[in-house]
Amino acid sequence: MKEIIAIIRPKRVTATKNALAALGFPGITVSAVLGRGKQRGIAGEISYEVDPSVLAEGINAGMQFIPKRFVSVVVDDDMEDSVIKAIVKANQSGQVGDGKIFVCPIDDAIRVRTGDTGTSALH
Repeated sequence: MKEIIAIIRPKRVTATKNALAALGFPGITVSAVLGRGKQRGIAGEISYEVDPSVLAEGINAGMQFIPKRFVSVVVDDDMEDSVIKAIVKANQSGQVGDGKIFVCPIDDAIRVRTGDTGTSALH
């Protein structure tokens, strides 16, 4: 099993959720997080307007943190590539700040209600 973690733009959560549901993964975890990449902030990722003259000059606002979404889904090993491709397709705009995906091994999963373990706990 693998945990696939994606850090994405807030406005791409619905597209990501729909892409994963189409693959048979209706259960995902999404959290609001703050962070930044090496670009140190992106104009347009925030909820207020930026003067067009500032954007035209290419001035980097240098925000400390920008809002992102942390998406996590645990999948069988054989679904790893399909899930990653779906997340990339739902989030890739070609612009800085599209996000990152991390893949982590999962030793076991337990469904608390039934006690199911392993991959049977995922479905």
